[in-house]
Amino acid sequence: MLIMIMVTHINTLDNCFAAASSTVVLYDWALTFGQEFELIFSQRWSFMTVLYICVRCIGILFSAINILSILPVLITDAVSLIIWYVGTWAPVIVNAMLGVAMIARLNAMYQGSKRLLIFLVITLLACTIISGVTVVIENSSISAQEAVLSGFYTCITYSETNLNLIYESLIPTSVWEILALFLTIWIVVKHFCELRQSPTGSSIGNCLKMLIESHTFYFLAFAIVASLRLGSLSNVTNTTSVGSAVYSGIWSIAEVLQMFVLGPRLILSIREYHAKLVARADGETWMMSISALQIGEDALTGRDVDV
Repeated sequence: MLIMIMVTHINTLDNCFAAASSTVVLYDWALTFGQEFELIFSQRWSFMTVLYICVRCIGILFSAINILSILPVLITDAVSLIIWYVGTWAPVIVNAMLGVAMIARLNAMYQGSKRLLIFLVITLLACTIISGVTVVIENSSISAQEAVLSGFYTCITYSETNLNLIYESLIPTSVWEILALFLTIWIVVKHFCELRQSPTGSSIGNCLKMLIESHTFYFLAFAIVASLRLGSLSNVTNTTSVGSAVYSGIWSIAEVLQMFVLGPRLILSIREYHAKLVARADGETWMMSISALQIGEDALTGRDVDV
């Protein structure tokens, strides 16, 4: 009886964290919808436009499913499995999309280096494949069972084997983000060295400053998520306790913020900066900044498009 009460309390905590994370995503979408309409939907569509819309749609779908899972409605084992699959595949797919956006930004920072572009594409592809294979192995042993706990109907998903690779599947993504962070820090150091050696400074200084500023909060969120991922590899998330539920809840909120709130801003911030440059492009410096922004996506698509 005590175990059932504990499980009920943990389930309630999980529902609260799921509702909080979903609310954050939906509120952020409502808050930025006007800006999105002006900078995304009203502009000429490009590869980054499609990427942005896909990330946003997955985030809204992810939030809607989270809300559905905590509503007092009848959920069958099949629906519960679908919710599980969405929850495990969404980070892999979204982080791969954000990785593509990060490649475009890094390629703009390094002014269209083809060697770096090839290296980044291969690394991202390898990390995504490893994460995907790990998720496939984990999901192959997942089952769902309907149950009633303390008078409340619920559907429990569990693994039929001792394998628990959900957290391990996110390690390749962490490796990718660390690599992107290192390359960003390296170009910043290089930029400051150029500023000290040249009296005129760097020609893409303003563009680089914008890219770094928009990187800051994303990498901060990633650092929190990565730290929680490392902690999740221990037994702290494998126990049936309130502390484990709180830890998993904080981790889920941080991950949602990184993927569905700060992730889309990697693209939205560039669009906003690009719009400002176009509005006041009256000199060579501004046009060079615009060109630097276009380099990243042109390298990915092979044609001249707006970032």
